[in-house]
This record gives sequence, C-alpha cells and structure tokens, in this order.
Amino acid sequence: MPVRGTLRTPNLRRVQGSTVGRSYAAEGWAPLSTSVFQHTVAAPAIFAGVGVHTGQHVRVSIRPAPAGAGVTFVRTDIHDRDNRVPALGEAVTQTRLGTVISNGAGVSVATIEHLMAAMAALGVDNAVVELDGPEVPIMDGSAEPFVQMLDRAGLREQDAPRRFIEILETVEVTEPGKRASLSPAEQFEMMFEIVFDSPVIGRQIVDLPVDETSFREELSNCRTFGFAHEVEALRQAGLARGGSLENCVVIDGDSVINPEGLRRPDEFVRHKALDAVGDLYLLGAPLLGRFEGVCAGHGLNNAIVRALLARPEAWRYRVLAEDLARTG
Repeated sequence: MPVRGTLRTPNLRRVQGSTVGRSYAAEGWAPLSTSVFQHTVAAPAIFAGVGVHTGQHVRVSIRPAPAGAGVTFVRTDIHDRDNRVPALGEAVTQTRLGTVISNGAGVSVATIEHLMAAMAALGVDNAVVELDGPEVPIMDGSAEPFVQMLDRAGLREQDAPRRFIEILETVEVTEPGKRASLSPAEQFEMMFEIVFDSPVIGRQIVDLPVDETSFREELSNCRTFGFAHEVEALRQAGLARGGSLENCVVIDGDSVINPEGLRRPDEFVRHKALDAVGDLYLLGAPLLGRFEGVCAGHGLNNAIVRALLARPEAWRYRVLAEDLARTG
C-alpha cells in the first residue's frame, strides 16, 4: 500500500518584472497538483451556458470516474453511435480559435480548453463530462467559473497513485514567428509571450510555476479576447455565434470596448497561458517540466503534445507516491 501524503507546497515569492509581465521564483518543489494520489469529483458539478462558437445552449454535468479512467467527454444528445470522446492529444481534430476533440464515429466536443485547465489545476485526474450539445459553454470566457463549480462539488481522493509526465529531454516545434517547447524542470513551469500590432496588447510576457495556487490567483479569471473587425467574418465562418461582451474581451481600434475594462493589464497573455494549461492536460497526466510558448495557439500547443508523445525517450511516467515510499 503506498504511503499517503502530500508534497510540500512551495513558498512562492513574487519577483517584480517589467510592465509586460511578472515572474515567480519557487522556494521548494511542487508539481501542478501537490497530492500524490488521484482524485475525482466528490459530487456532480452541474452547469449550463452558451457555446461561444455554436451559440447553442448546453447543459453539462461533471461526474465521478474510477481511478485510472482519465477525463472523458460524453455527448448525451447522441444515441446512434459511440458518443464518448477521450480528452487526449491524439483526439484533437480542430484548433482554430479553440480545441476540438473527436472520436472515430465523428462525434466531437469543442472549446474544452478552459474546463481542462481548471481540472488540471485543481487536480481532477478522472471525470466523466456529460454534455447535451457540441460545445462546452464559454461561461465568462475564463476558467474561473469552472474552478468555482469544482470547488462546490469537492474532490475525492482515490486509492491509486497519481502519475506525472516528467520531461527528460527538450522537445520543440516551430512555425514562422512561433515556437512551443517542453524542457526538463522540477515542477510545472510556464513562459508565454505574445506580440500583437494592436496598441492595446503589444508585447506581453508571463513566466511562472503553475500550481493550484498560482493558477487561481494569476490565470484563472483571465478571459478570451478578440477583435471587433473580425467578428462578422468569424460568424460567416460558423464561429463566434455565441460571443458577446459578457464572455469575451473585445478590442476595437486602440481600446477595449467592454464597459468593465480589463481584469489585469496583461490579461491577454495570461489567458493564452491558461489555454496552454488546458491543452497540455490532453497529455493525460500532469506535467513535470517547463513549457515555453512564443506567439503559440491551440494548434502549436497540440503539436508539442504530439511531438512529445512521438519521442518516448524524451519523457517518462513518474509516480511520486513510490518516491515518497522509498525515502521513508
């Protein structure tokens, strides 16, 4: 029987950086979630909302799943074929303005990244996500509503050790002007940089260790964003049909048109980091490693997931409960 316990949470010391972002230094060591045992939700987390792209109203129920099951989405509105879609990197079939996963029967679930980020940060290893439509509701455009719903549902520890994916060698993917990489580190760290011509955004950088505390405080409430001049073209392409000022930061020229303004001066890059946390959780386990994204999006995030899985020598599963047992 493994030794029960948790790893020490680091004492995070804020390091003042430039106006385009902050960084953190961690005194001590901790992965994304500090428990060495798997967790599922203690009770169903039930909510509803509108899909940002489809505009459809969708009801969702996050239910417990057995240890080792991982996260699976189930389309309860589909009955004539396989309606289960595993939340894994190889299931990603579309990455334009969101992450879409599909199964072999052609059943898909869109815009999963914010919910996946919340589950990654809070340490939900196993869950069944039932929804009666094609897209996870956008809520307010951030991960905070999902964090709050998972908090209300609570988590239940399971009698199985948590496996982490430990990065052993650097893996990198590039596109013109864009880069994503995973490299060895003793905790989950993230650096994200964006550069936009818009004076509202400009160049922004965020660099921090990602654990439950830092995610809650630094990333979870940062919203998705878009440009007013692109809205009509997106809707003609079947996208952004549910988008509004209630679920998206909208930039028009040199200003943000949302009445409440920004939640943080660098909300834009922090939201991109939030997206990456969710996209990387499609590896199927929490990370021990450093992710760096430069002008990356969902496509490059998925590309680095696939590139890592294609190089088995660059990573290994690490069971921290076994490490603790060996050290007494």
